Amino acid sequence: MHAIIETGGKQYKVAAGDTLFVEKLNAEVGMSYTFDRVLGLIDGEKTVFGKPLVDGASVLATVAGEGKAKKVIVFKYKAKKGFRKKKGHRQPFTRVKIDAINQK
Repeated sequence: MHAIIETGGKQYKVAAGDTLFVEKLNAEVGMSYTFDRVLGLIDGEKTVFGKPLVDGASVLATVAGEGKAKKVIVFKYKAKKGFRKKKGHRQPFTRVKIDAINQK
């Protein structure tokens, strides 16, 4: 069984046992987290898509860790003007392990 969930402005196709990196969640490591924005459920030949969400469906996950992604360098300059600006950014993420997919 697979589910399509939305979190942090992105969509993910998940199954039980998957580990994925999502935008930072407000949860402690080891806590259980419920994704209630389920856009679709896929179970073999049976497929259900919501308008926009599937009623009563949720995905249970456990927060496995937190961290920061690799650094992205933002470099701006203007030719022949001597203007140069260099800035780095590391996006925080949360690693979650999918435990179960629930449907009503």
